[in-house]
Amino acid sequence: MLQAIGLTSSPRRDRPPAVNDLTFDARPGQVTALLGPTGSGKSTTLRLMLELEPGRGVTYFRGRPLHRIAHPAGEVGVLLGDVPGHPSRTMRSQLRMLCAATGVPASRADEMLRAVGLTGLPDQRIGTLPRAMDRRLGLASALLADPHALLLDEPGSGLSVRDTAWLHELLRAHALEGGTVLYTTDDPKDAARNADRVVTVAHGRLVAEQEVADFARTRLRPRVAVRTPHAARLASVVTQEARAARRTVEVVTEKGNRLSVYGSDCATIGETAYRHGVLIHQLSDEVGDTGPRDLFEPSEATPVGGGTSGSESEGSAAVREPAPPAKRRPTRSPLRPLRYEIRRLLGVPTTPLVAAAVLVASVVVSVVLARNGRTPVPTLLAGWPTLSPLPPAAIGAGLLGAFSFADEYRYPALTTGRGAVPRRLGLLLAKLLVATAVGLVLAVLVVVADLQTLRLVYGGELIPVPKNWPTLCASWLGLTVGCAWAGVLGAGVFRVAAAGVAAVLAVPVALAPLLQKATSGPSGRPISGLPARLRGFVSLEWPAAADRWLTGVLRVVAQPVGVALALSLTALLCAYLFTGLRRKARW
Repeated sequence: MLQAIGLTSSPRRDRPPAVNDLTFDARPGQVTALLGPTGSGKSTTLRLMLELEPGRGVTYFRGRPLHRIAHPAGEVGVLLGDVPGHPSRTMRSQLRMLCAATGVPASRADEMLRAVGLTGLPDQRIGTLPRAMDRRLGLASALLADPHALLLDEPGSGLSVRDTAWLHELLRAHALEGGTVLYTTDDPKDAARNADRVVTVAHGRLVAEQEVADFARTRLRPRVAVRTPHAARLASVVTQEARAARRTVEVVTEKGNRLSVYGSDCATIGETAYRHGVLIHQLSDEVGDTGPRDLFEPSEATPVGGGTSGSESEGSAAVREPAPPAKRRPTRSPLRPLRYEIRRLLGVPTTPLVAAAVLVASVVVSVVLARNGRTPVPTLLAGWPTLSPLPPAAIGAGLLGAFSFADEYRYPALTTGRGAVPRRLGLLLAKLLVATAVGLVLAVLVVVADLQTLRLVYGGELIPVPKNWPTLCASWLGLTVGCAWAGVLGAGVFRVAAAGVAAVLAVPVALAPLLQKATSGPSGRPISGLPARLRGFVSLEWPAAADRWLTGVLRVVAQPVGVALALSLTALLCAYLFTGLRRKARW
């Protein structure tokens, strides 16, 4: 049982709330249609039920509110709007990434592609999908964790008759297996054909909650559709005969020589046309709505406001009570954050393109710098020109780190609908860990590519190994990893990739010069003997090479750039945590 109690959205400015004290339920084994005209609050209702919209009220999914369900994806599958995914990601990559987020095996992605009829197109990009295929992929995403309930916002909008029929067959199959289906629509005939239960809303309030038979009887009425080149003449004679027989018949003239006759039947209209010699091109029985003014207003046959139809169970009526304020909590992080982040990184062409651009730029710069013969070897191997604040590897690591959070905000896949990206420690640690690996890989690849290219172009004897190579290696790896972290945290705080790149470039451009001026006085005590003193303090023995590496790391950290990078990362991390806490307090 899905029970929505007292849903009320927060009013915005001087306008009334889009949803006001809305209470209804959707039962397992049935398809429930949430019917209302455009602007009636249907989409806001779904977002309130999913705790994506601030407001009051609560929704129980089999007796539990959503924020008390350990794994919401296994309880409710959602389709709100288009599929929220990176347009360059393939359908299989998108589903495999969501498999990691929901904690199901990756093989489930191919199973769902087969279930929704997309078996032969797993490698098609999301951005190239037509409307029908996007709907199918959205349903595959919603069904990925085999949820009990499905919440769908206008799932048939823009689909052909064939695709709409397939969609409702799938929803019907889910309901027959014991699941609960709730979908929104603005078409009364669609609700009458495909739903078992119809909840009618208008202006954010409940108008009626009925079984489909009662809905069709009380909210819809039958009519005879007639198409004739003599529409005006036929309308006149039908009206005259109805008056003579004292029958209540309403004739409505529509476009295209078409009449809608209410209160009669095909046989009577056909006989009238035959007697008066009127040519008829079409004559059929239809079910037409009573019009927007009547359909979405209260009627005597149905209760108004928080009431329900007579078929409502006593157990459902027992929970109709004043609703407390909804307790909002941030959306859960992916159940397997590290696996999710790896699939997110490798599932788009941006990652290999950035890595290739970094390698090409580094090789070209190193070859150009080596021509004068006076450039230091570390600068050659890093491909770091004097005019650039950072080498290509550091910029590329920072850019990929910035994309890790920027893509979450631009193409949100972790949240139901277009909500906020989860501020969870597990997701942050996974992104920082993957960014570390990306930075290390880029740093090693750049050095190897530059070294081999220089040896090929100028000969191996011109590239000696520096004596202080441990310090240089620590400095190089620390720089790339630090830039990757700065990109991650900068984009996480400011929600755009440009902010992450700006956080990376701010270290050498702004912070490092300021620290260099502040520390330009006489040097302090040397730290060269610190590794030996640490070894004696902890009473542990380690190789002599470890002393050189530790000394190199300490010297890197003591440099203005190292201090500036550490301060920048600390400030960004504090800002990230602060914004997450403030969001929790606001909700």
